[in-house]
Amino acid sequence: MTEPRTIVITGASSGIGLAAAEQLAARGDRVVQVGRDERRLAVAVDRVRAAGRGAEPGQFQANFERLADVRALADHLLSTYPEIDVLANNAGMVAMSYRRTVDGHEATIQANHLGHFLLSKLLRERLRGSRIVNTSVRPGPNVRLDPDQLDRDGQRYNGIAAYQTSKAANVLFAMEAAQRWPDILSLSLHPGLVRTDIGRDTALRFVYRYAPFLISPEKSARRLVRLAVAATEELTNGALYGPGNPIRPDPRVFNADNAARLWAASESAIADPAT
Repeated sequence: MTEPRTIVITGASSGIGLAAAEQLAARGDRVVQVGRDERRLAVAVDRVRAAGRGAEPGQFQANFERLADVRALADHLLSTYPEIDVLANNAGMVAMSYRRTVDGHEATIQANHLGHFLLSKLLRERLRGSRIVNTSVRPGPNVRLDPDQLDRDGQRYNGIAAYQTSKAANVLFAMEAAQRWPDILSLSLHPGLVRTDIGRDTALRFVYRYAPFLISPEKSARRLVRLAVAATEELTNGALYGPGNPIRPDPRVFNADNAARLWAASESAIADPAT
């Protein structure tokens, strides 16, 4: 009997992450669910257990606005799972008002990019021969990202712009990881406009729950599942995918120079002060 694959999904308490976890568990994969809320995570694990085919789901509570939580998560994964076949960096949030984390970074860029960048680096050796899937968005025409100014000025803060910047960082991270870590398949995902809880603490919750043009988390999750399970030769390392062929974002922003600069800035931002 084939040993089930191990797939780690952050942001797996609801929305795309939970739907993907259920679909992957139904295939027979062992899913490790990461969420920031203990109660919501417990309910989500029960759903994945019910959907599964024998492999007991794993779980870990972590808030990506705290880099100490990310390091604890990496320690848990490394000590518990000898193999990790897929790391799905899916957790996401949007902060409509400016705030800094305990680590000193603007909250959206840390929760959506820096935390996942740190987790990926800590798991790098365990991920050899495996793949990373970053949930991003299709970059809009006005997206801006200055790798030297990841932490936005609170005086001129715009929550939507900060969110778009963090999602652009996800795409650039996958691009650069493909160059630096060629033994890992690194991808980013445009999930579509999805009915999720991402804006549940803001006025955006009404848009993300009730707008008629949104697609279901289950339909969007099929895109993530495809990138998690498709044959390596069917995918292009470093690419951004929606439902079909790779999406080619604006080269004025999404280029090798910006990808390398973002990597260097991100390494500096996640440096452990204890070392």
